[in-house]
Amino acid sequence: MKLRQVSDLSDFSRGHWLRELLYRGEEPSHVQSSPDGQHLLLLQKSRPPTLPRVVAFQRHSIAGADLERSWQPPQPALVGLLFLQSPVAPGSWVLAVVWEHGRTEVWHFVVAVGWQLLQTLELCQGARARVVSVCSQGASLVWCEERPPLGAHSDMSKCAFRFCVCARALEVGEQGVRLGTVKIVLHNSPEYQVLASPQHVFLVPAAAGFATTSKFLLIWHPEKAEFTITAPSAGFTHSKVLRSSSESDFRKLLLGSVGLLSGFAPLDIHTSAVSNSGGLLLVSTKGSVSMVEPDGTQRHIFDLEGGPLAQESPVQLKTFGSILACVLAGVLYLVDQKSGRLVEKEVLSMKKVHFLESQGEEDSIQLLSHTGIYSFSFSKPEDSSRPEPCLVEMVFEEACRYYQRRSLSSSKLTVEKLKKGGTFQAPVVLAAILQHSLHQKQKPAQGLQDTYAKLLSTVSLELQSYVSLELLKTCVVCAPESEVESYCKELVEQEVSRILQSDMDKDNLAYLNSVFASFPKAAWKAIRSCLQLQQNGDGLLVARATPEVWKKVLCQPQLEEMGQNGMVPLFELICTSFLRFKPKWLPRFVELTQQYVSSSWSYSSKEGPEGQVPLYKRALGVLAQKNKHGEADDEMELELLLCSKRPKAVLQALNLLIRLKQWQRVVEVAEKFSKLSPLLNKEIFITLLSEFAQHRELDPYLDRLWPLCPAELTASDILTMVLQHLPHSQEDPVPFSSEGNQLTVGLLKPLLQRVVQRPSVQDEMYSDALQSTAFPPPTPPREH
Repeated sequence: MKLRQVSDLSDFSRGHWLRELLYRGEEPSHVQSSPDGQHLLLLQKSRPPTLPRVVAFQRHSIAGADLERSWQPPQPALVGLLFLQSPVAPGSWVLAVVWEHGRTEVWHFVVAVGWQLLQTLELCQGARARVVSVCSQGASLVWCEERPPLGAHSDMSKCAFRFCVCARALEVGEQGVRLGTVKIVLHNSPEYQVLASPQHVFLVPAAAGFATTSKFLLIWHPEKAEFTITAPSAGFTHSKVLRSSSESDFRKLLLGSVGLLSGFAPLDIHTSAVSNSGGLLLVSTKGSVSMVEPDGTQRHIFDLEGGPLAQESPVQLKTFGSILACVLAGVLYLVDQKSGRLVEKEVLSMKKVHFLESQGEEDSIQLLSHTGIYSFSFSKPEDSSRPEPCLVEMVFEEACRYYQRRSLSSSKLTVEKLKKGGTFQAPVVLAAILQHSLHQKQKPAQGLQDTYAKLLSTVSLELQSYVSLELLKTCVVCAPESEVESYCKELVEQEVSRILQSDMDKDNLAYLNSVFASFPKAAWKAIRSCLQLQQNGDGLLVARATPEVWKKVLCQPQLEEMGQNGMVPLFELICTSFLRFKPKWLPRFVELTQQYVSSSWSYSSKEGPEGQVPLYKRALGVLAQKNKHGEADDEMELELLLCSKRPKAVLQALNLLIRLKQWQRVVEVAEKFSKLSPLLNKEIFITLLSEFAQHRELDPYLDRLWPLCPAELTASDILTMVLQHLPHSQEDPVPFSSEGNQLTVGLLKPLLQRVVQRPSVQDEMYSDALQSTAFPPPTPPREH
C-alpha cells in the first residue's frame, strides 16, 4: 500500500481556514464531499456563537458566495446534510440542509456566482414535530420524527412509541423545488436512526431506546412495500408486506413475532454505516464487524483489535469496491469484505482523519487530515484474482461423484469425459462461470454468454460463499497458531451448513463424524445455527430449521454403511453434542424432532424414521454410551421416555420412578399420562394397584389414585389383582399382625365403594328405557 498526497488544501477556497479547523481540537462531527468531489462540507460539533458551525469549501479556488450556517440553543439544530441528484443537467446536484423542526433549505452551486438558496420548504406536516434522523433514498427524503403527545404534562416514559417514519419525494426542476405528499412508512414507533442504500432503508434502534425495542432491526423495501424484521445475531428474520396504510402501525407489524423477539438479547451496536453494496455495516462494542444484508441475514467480516470499544471511541467505516476500510485509534484496517481477510494494517501518523469519496477509483482510498488529502493505493495480490486450477477441477470431480452415484451404467465416468461436454453440460457451465468470476476484476457479467450471465446472476451468492470458504481454508493453513482456533470455528460452521444443504451420503456423514470429533465445540455452535435453536419468551427451546435440514438430521444410512470406522448417524451426533454442552435441551430437541416427523410421515409409515427405531430410543442409546451413570442420567432417561408420549415408554418411565421410589412423581406421571388413552390408563392403574398391594408407600396418595380406575374394572377384578400381588410371607398368617405394612380391607374400601356405586356398562345401555315415564310401554297398534 502506497501513500500519496493528492492535495495540501491550498487548492481549496479559504484553504488556510480549512487547515485551521481540521488542526484544532474541535473535531468536526461530520465531513462530507459533494458527488463531483469539488466541494467539502464541515459540520462542527460545538462552536462559539460568533462563528459558523456548517462551512463549505470549494476546490480549485472557485469564486463565488460562500455557504455558512450557524445556530445556537434554543434555536432548532441541524439534523442532516444531503446531496441529491438534480435532473436539470447530467451530473448536477443540490444540497438539502434539514433542520430539527423540519425546515429544509435546498442549495445549489453556480460557477462564478457561488452558493444560492433555491427554496425553503417545510418537511413535516405538524408544527410540533421534531426530526431526529434523515437520509435520502433515490429522489426521496426519509426521516424519523418525534410527535410529542398533546398533553403538556404527559409522562414521556409512557409515550415511548411517539415517533413516526415518513418519506417524501423532493423534485428539483427548472421551475424550482417541489415536495411530494407525505407517505407514512411507520407510525407509533420507537426512535430509529434511518440509513439508506439505493434500494432499501435500514431502521436502527436509537442508543437511548427501550430495551424491548432494541432487540431487532427493521429493513424497509420501498418498491415492494415490505418490512423485514431481523434479529441478526439470533438468526431470526421475518418479512411482511404492508397492503394498506392501517398495517403500517409498529405494533401491528410485530404482532406475530413479539413472543419470539422478547427472548432475544438487545442488539450490540457501537457504529453503523451503509456499504456500497447496499448492506448495513455494524460494529459491536466487542470490536466485531459484520454485514447485515437487505434480506436480514448477517455475515461476520472481521474483528478489530483492542478489545471492547468505549462509547466515546469513534470508529470510521467506508467501503471502496470489495475493500472495507476501518479507522480506529489511529490505525487503518483494510479488509476484504468477501473473505474477511486482513489485506493491510497501517498505523497512521495523522492524529485525526476522515474518509472522502474516491472519484472513479475503486482501488484507492482518500483520507482528509489537517495537512492535506492523501490517497492510499492498494492492489490485490497477483494470485488472488487468478483462477486456481484446483477450484475449477473440483467442480468436475464433484460432478463425477454425483453422476456416478445416479448412473445405471457400469462404465466409470472420468473428469476428461466431462470436460469434453456432450451429455453433461452443467459442470462445463459452472466451471466456466467460476473461472470467469475469478479472472474478472470488472463486473462479473462481462465477457460471458447471455445464458451464462443469467445463471451467474442466480448463483452469485452461492459462488461468493464457495470462494470465501476456499479462502478461509487457505487462511487456516497459513494463519499463526494463535489465530487458528477462530478460523476453525468459522470454517466448521460453513462446512456443517454446506453439508446440510447437500445429499447426506456415506462420505458426507463420515466427514461430519470427523468434524464433530475434532472440533466438538465449534460443531455444536454450527448445529445450533443451522437448526436455528433458541429459547422463546417462556424459556422453551424452539427450532426454526427448514424441512430440508430436518430430513438431513433424520437421515439414517443402511446398516452395512454404519459399521465402518464407528460412524454414527447425524441425529446421534447432535444428541451427543446436546449431552456434552446443553443436556437440559436434549429431551425438548427429541420432542421437536418427533413433532416434525409426525407432521411429515404417518404414524405407521415404514419410510419415515419412526418406522425403524423410535427417536427416543436412539437418544437413549447415546445416553447409554456414557462411561459414568449418575442421578442426572436417570433424570435424563426419564425425560426422554416421557417426552416421546409412547405407551411403552411411559410405562418404562413409571417403572423407573417406582424403582427409584419417587412416589410423588409416580402419581404425577400417572395423572398426566392416563389422559392420553384408555388402554394406557388401564395399564398405569394395574401397575400402581400391584404396587399398592405389596407395600404402604402409596397410601398417602390413594385419594389421587382411585379416580384413575378404568370404568371396565369391576370389584372382583380389583380383588383378584390385589390377591395376585400380595407379598409372600415365610410365616403362617395371623389374624392380628404387629407389623404395620399389612394391606387391610379398610384401605381398599373407598375404591370398592367407588366401583360398586358406579353404574355398570349394561345399566348405561338401558338407561333410556329405565328412565321412561310410561310403564308398562303402550301396546303397539295391531295390523288388521
